[in-house]
Amino acid sequence: MSILIMLLLLSLLIIVHEAGHFLAAISFGIKVDKFGFGLPLGPTLYEKKIGDVTVLVHALLLGGYVSFAEDDKDCDLPADSPERFLNKPIWQRLVVVSAGVIANVVCAFFLVLMSALIWNYLPSGIYDVNVAQIIAPKDASVWKSGLQSGDRLVSVNNTKINNTSTLLAVVQLSKGCDSLVDPDTVQTNLARLKRLNPGLVKDEIIPPDVVIRLPEFMSEKPVVLEKNVALGVKPYKDKQYKVSAQIQKLRDEIGNIQKNSYYVSDGHHTINQIAEAISDNVKPLNFVVERNGKYLRLKSIYPTKSGAIGVQLESKEVLKPTKSFFNAITGSAHYLWENTYLMLVGLKQVFTGEVPLGDLHGIVAITKVGGDIINNNGIFYGLLLTAIISMDLAIVNFLPIPALDGGHVMFLIIEKIRGKRVSDEVVEKIANISFMLLIALMVFVIFNDIYALITQKL
Repeated sequence: MSILIMLLLLSLLIIVHEAGHFLAAISFGIKVDKFGFGLPLGPTLYEKKIGDVTVLVHALLLGGYVSFAEDDKDCDLPADSPERFLNKPIWQRLVVVSAGVIANVVCAFFLVLMSALIWNYLPSGIYDVNVAQIIAPKDASVWKSGLQSGDRLVSVNNTKINNTSTLLAVVQLSKGCDSLVDPDTVQTNLARLKRLNPGLVKDEIIPPDVVIRLPEFMSEKPVVLEKNVALGVKPYKDKQYKVSAQIQKLRDEIGNIQKNSYYVSDGHHTINQIAEAISDNVKPLNFVVERNGKYLRLKSIYPTKSGAIGVQLESKEVLKPTKSFFNAITGSAHYLWENTYLMLVGLKQVFTGEVPLGDLHGIVAITKVGGDIINNNGIFYGLLLTAIISMDLAIVNFLPIPALDGGHVMFLIIEKIRGKRVSDEVVEKIANISFMLLIALMVFVIFNDIYALITQKL
């Protein structure tokens, strides 16, 4: 049932988008010939003439279209008819072309506002992250830290924890022996090694069987995120560099510097290389937790080489009250703005290759995930997801791709600059190529969706 509801909500977005084009066109006196739901690439499931407009429903329900009279080669309208789309001023054509995107934006805001007014809450994007239980081995550092089940994690390394993504990012970046070292830490360890081994001050190969005293354990610098990673900001920036395979091997040969106080040279390394090797160890996680209304700073926890600390988490989103109409308006605008920003960041990551094509998903995945969200969290979360998808449709449709609304806007801008229209043949060729590429991308994305469903990744 929840999947059916999600399908209906997605269908609503397509109808709203095309209705935007339709209403804008007829308001300017443009003759609309067809209103299509779905893409005209397969059989037509439904067709009915309502007034002068033929309404069609196609089997391939992955879009929609509004067809003007002159799109039909057998159009009987005079060439100079004011009912022809191409005979309208550029600004009117621009409004008609952009009306679908505008309709999706309005629809998105309406869905969020409706949820805020009826539900009296909106998701804040902020989560309380709590410790469900500690499942680490008994010799793990988490047991000595003072962490307890039921603690609310407030911050780690002075980075606020308001979602699990932030916490997991810090933990992963802090995993032990990750082959990354900080130059300052290396220089500090080099100075300590030279003080303990005054005969080894030159950067030269140490003869075999020479015993080298190791300094007391010193962890690497703690990881501090620049911003909340949920907002798509690159999380960690410093002067770290990756050590060579030779240094990684030496690091493993030296072993746990917390337990070993010396190292016997094998005749292949310098004192500088040993400084690098012992600088690649572990980064501390310094937690502040809330327990019984009090804030406590714990002893450092050190993650494993795989980036685990042995803790099961549970998170619950903090809901923002919207009990007044003013709060509902401002809260809806803020909610839509934040999620639109996230989508723009994600879109940028797709174009820059930060998000691989294999991670792209489409309507099948959206329907499955949306159905699960409605089933687990209720209809309001489904409406909010639909609002975000509506904004996504608006953004994607406004990209300057010839087969999309943004492509038509691009041609209108070119027409305004040139003082004349781009020839119909050129526009048609470019649009056809773009359309085929979009269909190919759509097929690829649907394959990704089906594969993810089969492999239970969704």
